[in-house]
Amino acid sequence: MKILGIGNAIIDVICKVDDDFLKKNNLTKSTMKLVNENEFKNLTSNLKIQETISGGSVANSIVGLSQLNNDVGFIGKINNDDLGKKYEEGLKKENVKFLYSKKNEATPTGTCLILITPDSERTMCTFLGVAGKINEDDINIEAIKDSKITFFEGYLWDEGHPKRAFQKAIKNSKKTAMSLSDKFCVDRHKENFLNLVKNSLDIIFANEQEILSLIETKNFEDVISFGKELKKLIVITRGEKGSIAIKNEEVVDFGIQRNLKIVDLTGAGDLFAAGFLHGYINNLSLKESLQKGTEMSSKIIQRIGARLS
Repeated sequence: MKILGIGNAIIDVICKVDDDFLKKNNLTKSTMKLVNENEFKNLTSNLKIQETISGGSVANSIVGLSQLNNDVGFIGKINNDDLGKKYEEGLKKENVKFLYSKKNEATPTGTCLILITPDSERTMCTFLGVAGKINEDDINIEAIKDSKITFFEGYLWDEGHPKRAFQKAIKNSKKTAMSLSDKFCVDRHKENFLNLVKNSLDIIFANEQEILSLIETKNFEDVISFGKELKKLIVITRGEKGSIAIKNEEVVDFGIQRNLKIVDLTGAGDLFAAGFLHGYINNLSLKESLQKGTEMSSKIIQRIGARLS
């Protein structure tokens, strides 16, 4: 197997709203907020659902990699409930090996409400459910040892059981990659993330906002210096400024695709990571890998949801 993803197994519920809905519910545009089950039900009570899909950040990347004909798998904790069954079916339909045995749990399968405003920005409210309760016993060691790269998401990190699951997986991996996921995650786990980036990971994905927050600077030149000193592969998306990969002293820039009809930015970072990892695992150059990431993210933002059909 080329790449094994480990992340939050979450069903995405996609709805279109106006800016007033965000204000009324005290939501900050373009961020992810964790909510409890009651808050989730209240938010969705008067919304029209556009689409439901098997989601989660790394799962989206893994599906993208599968669509590029890579042999991939995924580990994520679900309940043996209706949403859990739909989740597993959704991944298997995309030729992803689902390497977790679901059980009857007290907590339901996780759900993420994705609110799309008229400017195509997405604001997420996540009820982690059982996904956030992943533990060491859920980690399939044989699958990890059978994979060339293990790909994690920052969303999954938390103290206690998830942290120990992370550590067990890292310890048994040939090579590790992780997405910092969200500025919310970086701010919440800064010390742990910095430790992971410096000592445990081989490849790091971040957007500009996340990496600036991680190293506590406002100057992107500091990020370049940090990346060079790190002696790892760090890949950063910069919105309108394109993307950049830093490996040792090598710094490679790539621009954006123009004249796109953007309808939804959900999954842009996930599919960028899929394209880049596809290039990396198939021995393309850094520039070609950035190009493939840009191509994948450009496709996804021209449709609703985080999956290419």
